[in-house]
Amino acid sequence: MSILINKNTGVIVQGITGSQGSFHTKLMLDYGTDVVAGVTPGRGGRDVHGVRVYNTVAEAIEVSGAEASVIFVPAPFALDAALEAIEHLKLVAIITEGIPVHDALKIKAYAKAEGVRVIGPNTAGIIAPGKSKLGIMPAEVFTPGKIGIISRSGTLAYEIALTLTEAGLGQSALVGIGGDPVVGTDFIDILKLYEADPETEAVVLIGEIGGDAEERASEYIKNMSKPVVGYIAGVTAPEGKRMGHAGAIISHGKGTAKSKIEALERAGAEVAGIPQEIPELVKKILP
Repeated sequence: MSILINKNTGVIVQGITGSQGSFHTKLMLDYGTDVVAGVTPGRGGRDVHGVRVYNTVAEAIEVSGAEASVIFVPAPFALDAALEAIEHLKLVAIITEGIPVHDALKIKAYAKAEGVRVIGPNTAGIIAPGKSKLGIMPAEVFTPGKIGIISRSGTLAYEIALTLTEAGLGQSALVGIGGDPVVGTDFIDILKLYEADPETEAVVLIGEIGGDAEERASEYIKNMSKPVVGYIAGVTAPEGKRMGHAGAIISHGKGTAKSKIEALERAGAEVAGIPQEIPELVKKILP
């Protein structure tokens, strides 16, 4: 049993008739994800890659019995799509980037009130290698194994997964928590899942400048039974300049790579200076 998803997880795709939704639905189907329905208001009755499209999430769930949703709806409409999914499901992955912060706050608050797990927004999604994926990650760089990955950055996660795969270190799962200032699920939430997961023996945490999520995660890592390797992107980033993600910015001296690296090291994690160092550090810490 993987964390969050497995080969039997029934998935709906919101925004399935759009270019990105259609493209990634095909890739998810090819990987073996159980995509059971799509949702686009006003497009009900159509088929996309053999997946029937419905007008509402409620209708799609009633027919398909889906358990999770992956959202490719454009940013101006993503709030309504997310709230609709949260009302009916227990796992929602929001791929959409550019969602206004106020909308993200509403999504997070509603998800908390309803007891729903939201991944993202601005996430690459979730993959359980060899079983299922909800998102946009290139599946070919992942291989089944015992290393759990958590990342704010999708691109970095792909690169590091490839280095692990090439070193013979498969992965139990990757969860991209998203690169925005406000996300539904943080590092600690996923660390807790990996800590309890019998399929995971070690964790790779991929952070970046901005915010204090990595520092807070370090406090939890201190008490974990499973070893952690960390990597922080943005060591040379100048203060006040956003680097890629909306949340990747050093403000008033806070959120620096240095402070995050030091916090991880104090927690007992091994910290890589470059991504290519991660496989050797993982081999060093494996039980």
